[in-house]
Amino acid sequence: MVNLIRAERKTAVLTPSSLACLSHIPTVNLTAGCAHGCLYCYTRSYSSYPGEDKVTFYTNTFDKLRDELTRKRRAPKAVYFSPSSDLFQPLPEVLDLGYDILAFLLQRGIGVAFLTKGQIPERHMKLFEENAPLVRAQIGLITLDTAITCVFEPRAPAPALRLAQAKHLVRAGIKTQVRLDPILPGLTDDAGTVESVCGALAEAGVKHIAASALFLRPAVADSLKRHIPDRPMLDRLLQAFGQGARMAIHARNSSVFALPASARQEIYVRVARAAQQQGLALHLCACKNPDLASGSCSIAGEWTRSPMALTQSSLFPDEKRS
Repeated sequence: MVNLIRAERKTAVLTPSSLACLSHIPTVNLTAGCAHGCLYCYTRSYSSYPGEDKVTFYTNTFDKLRDELTRKRRAPKAVYFSPSSDLFQPLPEVLDLGYDILAFLLQRGIGVAFLTKGQIPERHMKLFEENAPLVRAQIGLITLDTAITCVFEPRAPAPALRLAQAKHLVRAGIKTQVRLDPILPGLTDDAGTVESVCGALAEAGVKHIAASALFLRPAVADSLKRHIPDRPMLDRLLQAFGQGARMAIHARNSSVFALPASARQEIYVRVARAAQQQGLALHLCACKNPDLASGSCSIAGEWTRSPMALTQSSLFPDEKRS
């Protein structure tokens, strides 16, 4: 049971993100906290995090957004949902507000980009279909194994539904990417798993994927230890970080405990090979992997500049460029 806390937003609705990949686009969060309750969510370490099983719902978001856009000299090309929550949480109030804001923006020719692990309601999907050129979609997926997703993403829809949504979006002519993030070391990083995921995505018509391995902050590590009942599963996951170290990521004043660069490199090579076999373009985000990549994972889609994807060949140090 999720406790919805109603509150008025004191700060601006359209806010810049400290992530380099989102530096060119304003972002919106309808809530603090998220009903999906993903164990690995980095927002658990945020000062605004309301606590487990709690979601702070900002009731005045629409009015403040409308006022902010009225006062702007020039409207943004697009808006990104959401760096710290999910636009499609299983909460009627959040879904209703989200729909109203999406419709408001699209009616004014302002594009919308979103990343979701939630179920997109039919009316939202119809709105996207009617405004396909103004929509950029990302679907989050960590594995096809429901035994794992039920543990790590307790209130998010099953992988099969997310795959079906990606297929629907692609067929509707909406630019759609699937984000394999986070890849869980020892659990979802083996060749068989990534090959099955990439095969399913190719079958759904997806052409672009982004990937990043799990990193830890104290609040995330604590969440994993308290909520993973399968001790061998927890041990396999945490043992991978035994030789890890703190690493600064491309977010303002932020550092994390990351897998060793060599371990992450091995994971990304496996993903790159599986993606290449299926004709998928892989984007690796330098925000989370500044020691391995440069450029953007294009998390908000292409609006004002072309994405700088990590080339396939750079993931294969032993192979010559063609």
